[in-house]
Amino acid sequence: CQYILISKRMSQNKYNVVEQAREDETIEENEIRIMTQGKIRNYIEYSVKLFKEKGVDEIVLKAMGRAINKTVTVVEIVKRRIPGLHQITEIGSTDIPEKRIPKEDGLDTKETIRHVSSITIRLSKVPLDETHLGYQPPIPEDEVEERPSGDE
Repeated sequence: CQYILISKRMSQNKYNVVEQAREDETIEENEIRIMTQGKIRNYIEYSVKLFKEKGVDEIVLKAMGRAINKTVTVVEIVKRRIPGLHQITEIGSTDIPEKRIPKEDGLDTKETIRHVSSITIRLSKVPLDETHLGYQPPIPEDEVEERPSGDE
């Protein structure tokens, strides 16, 4: 059994993985795409800035794969900085087609589909649909600590 796993891992190193191009989606001003490379602090600062300085009533945070836990962390901190935020969380998955191109002669090109988990979290100052399965009411006001801008 161990031999098969090692040979499978070694055979994967003989390929370059190329993701197929996805359709360009427009990103709204109040939408934040959380990436694994981004810093949590920057996402928090930008979220708070959208609410306080830009005056938006709602932001939408989206992430896929390993960035999901970072997104949840950002949301929980923002909810403790801005009072009265309603939340709706939706989870799902996305299929990403990939092509594996061989690095060596004699190997065939392989096409696979990678299933990646995704999350979308809406934070809103205005009440959201309380019957939605992913709805969370605002946290108690005594758990919110508003901070001046730049003190994130």
